[in-house]
Amino acid sequence: MSTISPERQDHKYLWHPFTQMRDWLKTEPIVLTKGKGSILWDNKGREFLDANSSIWTNLHGHNHPKINRAINDQLKKVSHVSALGFSNVPASKLGEQLVRLANPKKLLNKSQPRLEKVFFSDDGSTSIEVAIKLSYEFAKRTGASRKPRFLSLEGAYHGDTVGAVSAGHIDLFHKAYSGLLFKTDKVISPYCYRCPFNKAAPERADARSYRNCNMECATQVEQKFEQRKKKGGSYAAFLVEPGMQGPAGLIAQPKNWLSKVTDIARNHNAQIIADEVMTGLGRASKQIFASHSDKVQPDYLCIAKGLSGGYLPMAATITTQKVFDAFLGDYSEFKTFFHGHSFTGNPLGAAASLASIELLESKKGQRIQLAKNIKEYSKKLWELETVGDMRQSGCVLGIELVRNWKTKEPFNLTEQAGIRVCAGLAKKGILTRPIGNVIVVMPPYCTTKAQIKKIFSTLHEIIDEIL
Repeated sequence: MSTISPERQDHKYLWHPFTQMRDWLKTEPIVLTKGKGSILWDNKGREFLDANSSIWTNLHGHNHPKINRAINDQLKKVSHVSALGFSNVPASKLGEQLVRLANPKKLLNKSQPRLEKVFFSDDGSTSIEVAIKLSYEFAKRTGASRKPRFLSLEGAYHGDTVGAVSAGHIDLFHKAYSGLLFKTDKVISPYCYRCPFNKAAPERADARSYRNCNMECATQVEQKFEQRKKKGGSYAAFLVEPGMQGPAGLIAQPKNWLSKVTDIARNHNAQIIADEVMTGLGRASKQIFASHSDKVQPDYLCIAKGLSGGYLPMAATITTQKVFDAFLGDYSEFKTFFHGHSFTGNPLGAAASLASIELLESKKGQRIQLAKNIKEYSKKLWELETVGDMRQSGCVLGIELVRNWKTKEPFNLTEQAGIRVCAGLAKKGILTRPIGNVIVVMPPYCTTKAQIKKIFSTLHEIIDEIL
């Protein structure tokens, strides 16, 4: 048994994702050992508020008795069943529940696709990878395109597997792997605060509320499809994070943008891949899925992160019967979808997910109140000249830091403005992680009004002090 401290063990053996390890090795890591609700404790007994939902995964709080019980009950039965040739009860039940949630009758009309088939995988990247592969093969088999290609947004991030990276457009993350990737196209993101078409002067409000434009960002999507058509090609699918682009910097979309670009894509016979890995399951909308807030039903609905309540790796790609049927045939035709994962439909993950869905539906008022509390207590941050824009969708808030709000001049990334603010917050007992110059506030749904008040009063203090 090792006698060295957990901090030294970490430094000696571990390599952390999206982390410059030279910087990491200069600091003492926070070693978290237990949690309850929105609170986490480290190995030294220090208490922290989880303002980041453990990298956007934890929906209902840590150590939730209902999810704990569901996992324990399943542990007594079977922990792993291969989906290659077998099935299990929790996975089948979860498939049924996801199809039900994906087809809200009151929000969608009969002309919209009905999502009927669920393919399980492990995380957000793999759920997108599944959608890309299905869409690519579907386009070829149906004659929609001989050489299928994909379109996504500037700043798009859809995961770290090769297909998902190919659909992404963040050079900082993806440029190093350019030689491994297949070509995809990009189009302007509906980033109202920094949109070249927005003629409005900065105000102390979410830029979407005072924008002065003709939604040229949607027109640009139309032009992109037309350009592709003139070259004799077409897009197999348009990939989009509905409601809000997450890793791009929590870029929230103006109302009706999603429905406009969906109509454009469908008029050009392209499918819609909705990346709801972050935005889904009530996180960025009053609805269960952010797509449905704009009355949009995608052809592929990709979910992960909070699916199991943040407990276990679990993801799903939900698609239509039409797509499913394109892969049916005699064995000798080899039309099978040749893709899979060892832990596809894992019964422990499925059991946790079923419990999480029950909580999601029974406690809808909790997350609606949380969104109201975030909106109310974040207002004070407008007093700070280094707060340029604040973008909220549901229970997600992005706070963009700038040198001066009147000029919108950004901090250079090498100045680590976001990192320094989050380090200051951690010293005060609040945990979150920035996206460049954007501070993320995305707490579990159980976070109380008093805890939200503490998050924003401390954030005000730290931004004022550090910047």
